[in-house]
Amino acid sequence: QVQLVESGGGLVQPGGSLRLSCAASGSIFRVNAMGWYRQAPGKQRELVARFTSGGSTNYADSVKGRFTISRDNAKNTVYLQMNSLKPEDTAVYYCNALVVRHYDVRSSDYWGQGTQVTVSS
Repeated sequence: QVQLVESGGGLVQPGGSLRLSCAASGSIFRVNAMGWYRQAPGKQRELVARFTSGGSTNYADSVKGRFTISRDNAKNTVYLQMNSLKPEDTAVYYCNALVVRHYDVRSSDYWGQGTQVTVSS
């Protein structure tokens, strides 16, 4: 019905950059919120950055000034530009979206499969 596909992860040295993309497809009427979470081994999932339903942005304190979230509403796509990467940014990054489907009156939460980001020398 709705699929989220992430891309752009990989291995990068400290101080380097990556750009993640997430495209939502399927029976989508409207995307109310969309953003990125991450989970490191042995750690809880945490919010990285997202657009809220009202269109504002939220960032984790640990990434402010380094990461920038952007979107292309026409393509139902969200991006995460990650600069000045640190080893502690290493995690699986998951795309998340709150979606209203066609012919539905409710919103539903969807997750991508995740993309690995590894920051190491």
